Amino acid sequence: MASIPQWTVSEPYVDIPGTLLEGPYYDAARNEFRFVDIWEQKLYVLDLAKGPDSLKTLDTSASIGVTANIKDAGDAHKDQIVVAAKYGFALANRSTGELSYLCKAGDVFPEQDDPEKPHRMRFNDGAVDSRGRFWAGSMNDPKVKSPSPEGALYRLDPDLTLHRMVEQMTIPNGIGWNAADDTMYLTDSTTGKIFAFDFDAATGAISNRRVHFDLGEPKDPDGFAIDEEGCIWSAIYGGGRVIRISPEGKVIGQVTLPTRNITCPAFVGTELFITTAKDDTNDEQFPESVRYGGRLYRVDVGIRGQPKNEFRFSN
Repeated sequence: MASIPQWTVSEPYVDIPGTLLEGPYYDAARNEFRFVDIWEQKLYVLDLAKGPDSLKTLDTSASIGVTANIKDAGDAHKDQIVVAAKYGFALANRSTGELSYLCKAGDVFPEQDDPEKPHRMRFNDGAVDSRGRFWAGSMNDPKVKSPSPEGALYRLDPDLTLHRMVEQMTIPNGIGWNAADDTMYLTDSTTGKIFAFDFDAATGAISNRRVHFDLGEPKDPDGFAIDEEGCIWSAIYGGGRVIRISPEGKVIGQVTLPTRNITCPAFVGTELFITTAKDDTNDEQFPESVRYGGRLYRVDVGIRGQPKNEFRFSN
């Protein structure tokens, strides 16, 4: 890949360590950066003006996969964010991490012949679209069951109606939209592919599923961020890198990290903040990866990301 731009990160920005860091989110209004540890059920908040020493840890009552701000929160929600948690979508208190569910997938779509299904699932990655709808995927909770095609992609509307949009997914992951807002991208980690769908912004409908990018190796594309040029920055779990994918589906850049299990990037200005997971491999084989897994990294890539959409409650 000598012909494409490359960046190398050698040291973590925040040396926690964590188990499964995910859900990076830059709150520009507060100049705060937050992320989660899905496995340890923690929400981390970082004051970027003060740096790593300002890291605050909140214990949550369940795993959280992804978070989003609330648009025009007002007094009712000024101290809350919206999250995709263990059982569905919930509000999380910014100060305490306390969760209160808005809706649970198992309640809206009950499995009459399989009442235990909600307990072996958890929500994973997601994103908010331009109309304030929160999309997130569910997967088997590895603490309960190994991954299988029981997962699905859900959409929570501003009126709190929950829709199941794609079924029979194993590990649905990164979600995002192009600048024209007529294409939605969805990572399907177990297939090594990022799919594209035609997207109707007015209704939230998706159609015409097709392959946008195929990694073509036994590693897993994980979460992603989209930059202002419409390129996807995809974390490669097990691959020790974040790759930049053009709107045409070609790899045109790469960030290399010192650990293998890369989970998700997020933009802060022209910097890419990158979460990672613990590497449980034999430390004699991959000593550096084991040492540096489960940390937060950052690197200046010279381009800005798309603005973040915020969840909207119906008036």
